[in-house]
Amino acid sequence: MKTTACILALALGTPLMASMPASRAEAVSRIEATIAQAETTPTTSLSAVAATRAAQELLKAMTSKNAAALYAGLSTPLQSSTSEAAVRARLNKSPALSGFRINAISRGVDDTTVEAVALLDGGKREAPLLLVLDDDGKLVAWKWVGQTLPIEQSAINFVRDLQAKRWVAARYYLDLDFQKEISPQDLERKWSKLVRVLGGMKEIKTALVANEGGEQQLVLVTIAFGKVTDNLFVIFNREGRIINVDFSADLV
Repeated sequence: MKTTACILALALGTPLMASMPASRAEAVSRIEATIAQAETTPTTSLSAVAATRAAQELLKAMTSKNAAALYAGLSTPLQSSTSEAAVRARLNKSPALSGFRINAISRGVDDTTVEAVALLDGGKREAPLLLVLDDDGKLVAWKWVGQTLPIEQSAINFVRDLQAKRWVAARYYLDLDFQKEISPQDLERKWSKLVRVLGGMKEIKTALVANEGGEQQLVLVTIAFGKVTDNLFVIFNREGRIINVDFSADLV
């Protein structure tokens, strides 16, 4: 019996197992396992232990406002788009941390989301903080949860339209040249497969700017799926229009 026939019979609910020899039943089991394996969600190579250790070092640098240490902990693309002086300026504008705790580590397809709480005013006040790490434990983006910039809101609205299957509306956020490259049907195909492989979409947690103000502005939309919490990379031009979306080549 052909492999496709086995799969079709299984899909239609045909009682195939009871009537076939054990060897064929085993073959069908292997086919099912292969299908399941193809749909298995890939995850970052960074372990939860390593992610926790990296996040602790970054949070310590933020607590002591050590710009050099924080800059050293940035991912290579982020380092190339900023400077130690810019990091120092951002730290000086940020609230003074008296401590922190890590609440959750979520390993995604190719990055890790760290949910932390910063202790402020000598521990009298708390503020949620989100960090995104790459496969090497380097910082890709971080933000105080609750603050939303205009391009972050645009990225969130874009994903909300995808979630609601409003493909034409989602395409509105794309730059005209990018609209020529990707049709509403392309958006539907890519998003639907992404959601299916990652176990369905549960909620949008937040959006973080990794780089802003230049010719290319990078926003990470943190999304809780059924299997993982992962970040969708949305790239804007200077005018705030989307010029690329990284749906992950491993999945789409």
